[in-house]
Amino acid sequence: MYLKNLKLIQFKNFQNLDLVFDQGVNCFFGVNGAGKTNLLDAIHYLCLTKSAFIPGDSNHIRHEKDFFTIKGEFDLLGKELGVNCFFEIGKKKRIEVNSKPYTKLSEHIGLLPLVIIAPDDTEIINGGSEERRKFFDSMICQADQNYLQRLIRYQQYLKQRNALLKRFAEEKIHDKSQLAPYDEQLIQLSYEIYQTRQQFLKNFLIHFNTHYADISGAKERVDIQYKSQVDNENFKLDFVNNLKKDLILKRTGFGIHKDDFIFTFDEQQIKKFGSQGQKKSFLISLKLAQFYIFKEIKGTKPLLLLDDIFDKLDDARIHHLIAAVANKEFGQLFITDARPERSREILSQITSEFRTFTISNNTINEIELNQ
Repeated sequence: MYLKNLKLIQFKNFQNLDLVFDQGVNCFFGVNGAGKTNLLDAIHYLCLTKSAFIPGDSNHIRHEKDFFTIKGEFDLLGKELGVNCFFEIGKKKRIEVNSKPYTKLSEHIGLLPLVIIAPDDTEIINGGSEERRKFFDSMICQADQNYLQRLIRYQQYLKQRNALLKRFAEEKIHDKSQLAPYDEQLIQLSYEIYQTRQQFLKNFLIHFNTHYADISGAKERVDIQYKSQVDNENFKLDFVNNLKKDLILKRTGFGIHKDDFIFTFDEQQIKKFGSQGQKKSFLISLKLAQFYIFKEIKGTKPLLLLDDIFDKLDDARIHHLIAAVANKEFGQLFITDARPERSREILSQITSEFRTFTISNNTINEIELNQ
């Protein structure tokens, strides 16, 4: 799979932009704030219907404008797909594939697999359980539409149950019969989502352990442990018995929305005890495992977006990535860098062509094919 071209209208800092890409490596150069990451974000929109960095579609409209358009043409296993994303203030966002709009945007997720590595990814390791759930959920959603639909339903029921708990607190009443339908759905969906996460992690760990061993030289044993309240034969009873606390807190305290993925090395939590080098190796291994499991499930290489990572990785980890590029393990890559000379030097290690785009004054000033 690869993205052939990209057209932007009033998206972030770009008024009107047309780009044609190489099937291999594409680099966006420019000073900080030039809009390099915005181009990656536009690609993320086309694949996953939303921004990778900032929530809220209105935040991505060019200043003093009222809409944006993102268009791209993809080659997916020899089939041409024209994807159009359009958003106007006061209206619903629209995604079309070959001029056919979706009834639900979620139907598009997984069609065009994508992996992005960005500076803020460190929160997957250093942040709270929500960051790790988000990483795994977004990954499984791209791989499994059934899982995505279950997760959407779960979040809808959870929101409705929490609203009911809040109303009970405000009115100083509670009616178990009103909660029962939500309880039943949340409990059942918790079991189903738990089972999918558990099975997915087993397959994911195979890829993850392989890449961590390659990067680190197998110096320590790493693992990912899935911790869930559902992993308990009394989960259903515990969920119901937690009602008293739920009423006090005005939110649901039991269910798969409380799960966590514990990252360890030599049986110690890497979040607490890992060095910066170990955390970097762990993070790159997570992302590479994501790439290869998508490739395995989807039968095509996902797009790989590398946002300003050469500043964050040391030579050994950069060398591992570039070696994979040189071996043509990846498909199409998009790289951003504020230091063109650094990227050119790194990419000179590979034999394939790469295309560079230099950005300034909200436009592309130079396009170069490096051979």
